[in-house]
Amino acid sequence: MANHFDKQFKLDAVQYYKEHAELGLKGCAKNLGVSQQSISRWKKELSETGDLACRGSGNYSSDAEKEIARLKRELRDATDALDVLKKAISILGK
Repeated sequence: MANHFDKQFKLDAVQYYKEHAELGLKGCAKNLGVSQQSISRWKKELSETGDLACRGSGNYSSDAEKEIARLKRELRDATDALDVLKKAISILGK
């Protein structure tokens, strides 16, 4: 089951990463107990929108809405993973 972090934790994680850049994304993620992709996604979202979206406790008015939310999360995660792979390929291709 996926972990759900509140908005304050996400903001603190991004701040921690900024203050400990010498650790890199991998080191910060390990210290915080989250994935590198999570910190990267939170950092990107914060820089693009100035805020972090935080989902509620999952109270949906219908099963269809719950499934749509799950599929959106799955698509977002797959897109993030694809972005990471593209970056890795470009780095390795040099």
